[in-house]
Amino acid sequence: MRKLVVAATGASGAIYFKLLLDKLQLLKEQYSEVGILMSDNAVTVWETELGNVLHHDYPFTYYSKNDFSAPFASGSGQFDTMIVIPCSMGTLGRIAGGASNDLLTRAADVVLKERRKLILVARETPYNLIHLRNMETITLAGGIICPATPSFYSRPQTVEEVAATVVDRVLDLAGFDISTFRWGH
Repeated sequence: MRKLVVAATGASGAIYFKLLLDKLQLLKEQYSEVGILMSDNAVTVWETELGNVLHHDYPFTYYSKNDFSAPFASGSGQFDTMIVIPCSMGTLGRIAGGASNDLLTRAADVVLKERRKLILVARETPYNLIHLRNMETITLAGGIICPATPSFYSRPQTVEEVAATVVDRVLDLAGFDISTFRWGH
């Protein structure tokens, strides 16, 4: 069974993180464990953008940013996928530079070194050359950059439906079997 780390940083886009957690609850037969990390700024962004403090109301295990005893701080914990949603450019840069200065960047480093799946949902616009080079570095190291760019093929009608087009793409990339809009079907 899949073991998953989901992290949120302080980039705008708390709705993506929330929708991913909502959808993971519906997919519980497809994983054995989900570890959650939220940066201090991610908590602030959640409360600002979503207007509530319900970020800890999910049935997953939460870890603090300096808890290096977390099972995914080591490759022996065998967590096979890590999703950072949304991923700030600061976090992306620290991952690209190998700066394992907190649990989030350490977990990303572990996933990359173990050749497992790292998905970074970059949430910034526009990109500068430093951002692009950091994305290139992560891609060359085996990570997946999945910009928080929604699609409109399914004709989404609400903000949640628009954001769900990104979350569904992330779940596809992570290997989950989901029901979603498919082009040509």
